[in-house]
Amino acid sequence: MAKISINLKDGTVNKEEAKDTIVGIDLGTTNSLIAYIDEGKPLAITDTEGTQTLVPSIVHFPKETDIVVGNAAKEFLVSDPENTIYSVKRLLGKSYNDLSQITSLLGYEIIDQGEESLVKIKVGDMFYSPVELSAEILKQLKKNAEKELETTIETAVITVPAYFNDAQRQATRDAGKLAGLNVLRIVNEPTAASLAFGLGTDRESHQKIAVYDLGGGTFDISILEIQQGIFEVLSTNGDTFLGGDDFDSAILNKWMTDLNIDTPELSGDKSLGQQFRTTAELAKKHLSTHDSFTGLVNNNQVSITKSEFEHLIEPLIAQTIDRCQQALEDSKLDKSELNHVILVGGSTRVPKVSESVSAFFGMEAKHHLNPDEVVALGAAVQADILAGNRKDMLLLDITPLSLGIETVGGLMDVLIPRNSKVPSSIGRNYTTSVDGQTKLKVSVFQGERDLVEHNRKLGEFVLSGIPPMAAGMPKIEIIFQLDADGILKVVAKELRSNVETQVQIKSTYGISEEEMGKMLLDSITHAEEDMKIKALQEAKNEANSVLIASDKFLSQHSDVLSKEELIETKKLIEILRQRTSEGTKDEINQAMDTLNKYTRPFAEKAMDKTIKESLSGKKIG
Repeated sequence: MAKISINLKDGTVNKEEAKDTIVGIDLGTTNSLIAYIDEGKPLAITDTEGTQTLVPSIVHFPKETDIVVGNAAKEFLVSDPENTIYSVKRLLGKSYNDLSQITSLLGYEIIDQGEESLVKIKVGDMFYSPVELSAEILKQLKKNAEKELETTIETAVITVPAYFNDAQRQATRDAGKLAGLNVLRIVNEPTAASLAFGLGTDRESHQKIAVYDLGGGTFDISILEIQQGIFEVLSTNGDTFLGGDDFDSAILNKWMTDLNIDTPELSGDKSLGQQFRTTAELAKKHLSTHDSFTGLVNNNQVSITKSEFEHLIEPLIAQTIDRCQQALEDSKLDKSELNHVILVGGSTRVPKVSESVSAFFGMEAKHHLNPDEVVALGAAVQADILAGNRKDMLLLDITPLSLGIETVGGLMDVLIPRNSKVPSSIGRNYTTSVDGQTKLKVSVFQGERDLVEHNRKLGEFVLSGIPPMAAGMPKIEIIFQLDADGILKVVAKELRSNVETQVQIKSTYGISEEEMGKMLLDSITHAEEDMKIKALQEAKNEANSVLIASDKFLSQHSDVLSKEELIETKKLIEILRQRTSEGTKDEINQAMDTLNKYTRPFAEKAMDKTIKESLSGKKIG
């Protein structure tokens, strides 16, 4: 397929090979980076002050001034933790239930809607999605690059962990679009790291590689096979809640014991807790090159030796080694079959880590590149390949525009994102929105906008014969199968009854490069506007589900509520109904949050009543 270069200033499409600077971005849990290729060599870009390449993945919302990102935001972790958001990457594509184990550890509020819907973060009276917050970090990286390179940055490759699922990858892509970037490809972090070390650039080589990635908040181990320039992930393992932060916590806990400080005391004073964590992080870094550390926290002297530190983190490192063993077993490889072991992530700077990894794999782990920068540098190499500047590298054929279906409210739900390798196949589960629904119309669209009305309709068909059930009960799987010739087969199947239908569509038929370029351009220039419309419609969809559930609960269980509870519940339901009809996204979310928090205890009352009735008149024992 031909390359398309879009001039974002005037909307023109250039058919010649693109010469624009394409950057590589490592959107990290703790820190993020952006890199580019300069005369064939990947280089990381410094922040706007020109002092460091790492940009802390932190967003702060001041009460009266504009949003701040990076080091400027990091300063507020101690003084204003409720309005300072960090570790956003952990929230991408996740529901509240997915994050139940970490919500109590965060200094900011994650909203629980009591459903499987994606999380929202509450800051004051505003509600933000992880996509919007990630976009703010990407905007800052884009700004840094534009300042240093003195050119407009429009196109990027963004990396994600190898284990990221479709929802998380799509959320990352959406964040890039919202930041004003044309995301050419989402690349696995271990693949990017391998490229940074020059592995896989030789088409004739055949290598097997272990990539050990220990960052601030997460650990990943990936086993790759590289053959003829093609990277295949044989296995991946890790822990999304294990990283350098846990090293900091080990030091912090030692100091708390030394100073006789109780955990509740530290938990109740978020500012004091952040002071301890910041100092513990300084100690960890200091001990990589020194034998001891002494510091001051809130007029308390704290100290730790290198040997004490290594003893504290030994169990944590052992956990990562266990994961390495599991990844090897899953890949069906022996250690002796590996050609290289690569160290990635700032936490691998701790000497004990590199020593333990080298000892386990029986070979010296590669760490001559900056472990903080290696993923971003590799992403820049991948960007250079996609730009066509490395003729020796294989580029698999890709689909030029995203493919998806229409969901409630006219939203576009992407199943196969643009630039996905072909052939490609993906399935996703849906359900009905009306009680007793026996038919479902599946409308297939191609394009990059969030609303289907702005995309190109490819076709539609009807899945009939769905057994009549309550809304939300049917399980309907829709599968997109895109073959190497660009022919899309769409299959819809109701899993409870096995009712099935399908249709074939030529996905790119009749669309010119100019039309394709305009669609891509529109998706970027209208990204913020589209995101607002989409967020409002999703809030309305969610609110309507809450209203249906609330009305149903009152009709079945109103007798378990007191008169005051009944009056207040009905009042809150009506407020939500009104907000859903004419309110903003944040007003709808606020009304939902208020209703959910007030009615949450009622479910327990209803359950107690049901149990009591079921046991009535029965003898036990």
